[in-house]
Amino acid sequence: MTTDAPPLERLRAEVAAGRVQEVIVAVPDLQGRLQGSRLSAEHFLDEAAEEGFGACVYLLATDAEMETGPGYAIDAWQSGFGDFVLRSDPATLRFLPWDEGTAQVIADATWPGGDPVEIAPRRVLRTQLDRLADRGLTAFAGTELEFLVFDETYQQAWDRNYHGLRPATRYNVDYALQGLSSIEPVVRRIRREMVRAGLRMETARAEVHPGQYEIVFRYAEAMETCDNHVVFKNGAKHIAAEMGHALTFMPKFDEGEGNSCHLHLSLRGTDGSAAFAEEDDPAQMSALMRHFVAGQLACMADFALLMAPNINSFKRLQPGAFAPTGIGWGRDNRTCPVRVVGSGHSLRLEHRVPGGDANPYLAVAAAVGAGLYGIDNTLPLPAPHSSNALADPEVPQLPRTLTEALHRWESSEIAAAVFGESVVAHYARAARTELAAFERSVTDWERVRGFERL
Repeated sequence: MTTDAPPLERLRAEVAAGRVQEVIVAVPDLQGRLQGSRLSAEHFLDEAAEEGFGACVYLLATDAEMETGPGYAIDAWQSGFGDFVLRSDPATLRFLPWDEGTAQVIADATWPGGDPVEIAPRRVLRTQLDRLADRGLTAFAGTELEFLVFDETYQQAWDRNYHGLRPATRYNVDYALQGLSSIEPVVRRIRREMVRAGLRMETARAEVHPGQYEIVFRYAEAMETCDNHVVFKNGAKHIAAEMGHALTFMPKFDEGEGNSCHLHLSLRGTDGSAAFAEEDDPAQMSALMRHFVAGQLACMADFALLMAPNINSFKRLQPGAFAPTGIGWGRDNRTCPVRVVGSGHSLRLEHRVPGGDANPYLAVAAAVGAGLYGIDNTLPLPAPHSSNALADPEVPQLPRTLTEALHRWESSEIAAAVFGESVVAHYARAARTELAAFERSVTDWERVRGFERL
């Protein structure tokens, strides 16, 4: 059967041939992780593919530790930990090379009556993409994820309390083609199995921090890119673990360079035209793009929570870390949080605020929502920065902490208008839960600073 056949027909053929026995039905959670269940392939095809599959509502109201409580839009305790329905998106079906005999499909959460769960990350993005579609526009996106690879396993890292881990390269190997002997076996397998899983790789290289690597996959329609992103993160960890390595996407593992997730975004018309480019000069920004970029600047502080959702996110967004600290834009200027590059259909913005922990659905939704705010209000675009924006004292600053980002988010009239009050309140609760967990903890920094000397 050709790959042009409908996804469920391809799955039936694989099941009939004995090559697939199980299907994972997964929903992206608030952290951008895949949560779900394994179904027998026959049960999926006979029932769940059409009727949906039940999963506990708390999956979209938890912190990183899977703890839930009051204050979310979904109160699992008050609702008796009931189910919503996961309705599979057949377009996301793929076969997992790193999980023999297994297919995977991403699902949307709906209530038993059929209404979508509005605070679900995939739904938050869909709402913004539908707003674009109402204007005859489609978003294309690409995400560039960096990660650190260590020689230890996840179990060994856990047992050591994540101390004394050995990066899989010993020094800065940015763009290097040597010094990669320890890291290459695992990243080679990640690259090749992601391609077999349907992602289209463009480039791959080592990065600055010891053990750091980046794989860039080809851009696609925005929802597809986000689906690929979460599959990649989940699969890369699985592959690394099988090969006796641990890897992390956390934005700031130590005082060295952090892990970014630069987000590239462009718009096209329904006829395929490059909406960001001037018709007569493809290298120049259209009026629509200028308003779209102006919207990024206007909303960046208010929407920062959707791109930097954790305490650790803001450890990366610090002076001297080659990550954004201010609000501005420039043409091919990596010191700005918004970098404009390309021409014609490739004319796009690169949003440099998100780190490796960003939920891609929420980060893209934030960028699209901000851009639409700029378009709808015909915001003027200020002059670009042509020099080092990181060192310019006149540049307005991004929130410096999760606390500040939370305050901007929940007090923002723009956020309420763009995303709705229930979404704002739900993700504010998620940030408060993260902050409370941190405030209860005692860190190594506190012990070193105060055990003997205080």
